[in-house]
Amino acid sequence: MSEMELAELTQAMHDFVRSKGWYAAQSPRPQTPRNLAISLNLEAAEVLEHFQWNENYDREALAGELADVALYLLQLASLTGIDLEQAILEKLRINASRTWNEPEGT
Repeated sequence: MSEMELAELTQAMHDFVRSKGWYAAQSPRPQTPRNLAISLNLEAAEVLEHFQWNENYDREALAGELADVALYLLQLASLTGIDLEQAILEKLRINASRTWNEPEGT
């Protein structure tokens, strides 16, 4: 598969969700910002499961979980009208001027 821009990935995500009927008014999986935020958090927790007891993770399974997180993030940003690319660039700009306290002993 060729590389895609963030906007193309977002469109592919929307196409998938529409194909499942999840944007329909009476969908059993309403795609509301609240529901998407919950789903994003649940998928992020599934990422943590790969590291719960050790560092020996299944790379392919982890990739699938990271993709789930990214898809929910793209969808949540899109449905709330947030330009994720711009938000990321702005956050990087803000963080560049921030300082963090170093942990003790370093």
